[in-house]
Amino acid sequence: MSRNTFRKIVTLTALWAGITWAAQRPSTFTSFDFPGATTTGASGVNADGAVVGFYVDSAGKTHGYLLSAGTFTSIDYPGALATSASGINSQGDIVGNHVDAAGLPGGGSRGFLLRQGVFTDVNFPGHLNTIPVRITDGGQIVGCYHDNDTMGSMRGFMFSGGNYSDLSVPASMNTGAISDASVTAGHYTDMMTGINRGYLASAAGFAGFDFPFSISTSASDMSPSGEVVGAYTDSAKNTHGFLLTLGDSVSTFGVNPPGGVAGSFDFVSIDYPGARATRPNGINSHGDLVGGYDDAAGKTHGFLLSRGRRRQD
Repeated sequence: MSRNTFRKIVTLTALWAGITWAAQRPSTFTSFDFPGATTTGASGVNADGAVVGFYVDSAGKTHGYLLSAGTFTSIDYPGALATSASGINSQGDIVGNHVDAAGLPGGGSRGFLLRQGVFTDVNFPGHLNTIPVRITDGGQIVGCYHDNDTMGSMRGFMFSGGNYSDLSVPASMNTGAISDASVTAGHYTDMMTGINRGYLASAAGFAGFDFPFSISTSASDMSPSGEVVGAYTDSAKNTHGFLLTLGDSVSTFGVNPPGGVAGSFDFVSIDYPGARATRPNGINSHGDLVGGYDDAAGKTHGFLLSRGRRRQD
């Protein structure tokens, strides 16, 4: 099967699989806000349910946070103008980025790893900006780097075993990986059309995908088993979340995706009840999702979506 055929299967299957989350399975949404914050967003969640993200205080400064066992802890890179936490693994290691006070071109984003209270810089060599997004239980870090612009020079990257590697696809960002990091998910801007698309990538292949009838699709995370979450914009320019289940196909992606596997791909649309916009950003090994939603007044809150499936730890 060609990669183009694989791409068509992902899109066409979604035409019948794109149903709402509530109709698909029992679930529980929980809203939360960092105390006193004007904006709260959730970016990542680990197997123990610890959540990381960002919040904006009353003075307009952005901070990272950890929410664990019901307790919020603020995260600030020393001397930074702004900090955001993006991913957390089962060991409690946290990755994210901060805005460099030096004011580097392209936004001044610099990456970090926070382990047992100690910050370590994570920056792709030779480039001005680095944004780590996820860290796996095996310690691999994925994200993106860019220079003066955030389009042509942006590339998805992986840091593994002390070495950096990157995608050749322009305007791409790695945002998640399966447990052994052999397959990653993310999003990129098609330089021919200007449309934002989700993608799956491995050493053997790269394939973009789109939520059906959407005008923009972004993949934000990938669970260890290969479920992908993200957001899409519909033709009315409303933002919704999605879950893409790949089934057994994820293990063979880019090598020989199995033929006649329409049932192996399943899109589900996700909307926080009553929200103006819903953006799932993270998923853990149990299938729980975190993200942000905008209420009727336009304020952004964090949310947890517990999927209600049996946990087997």
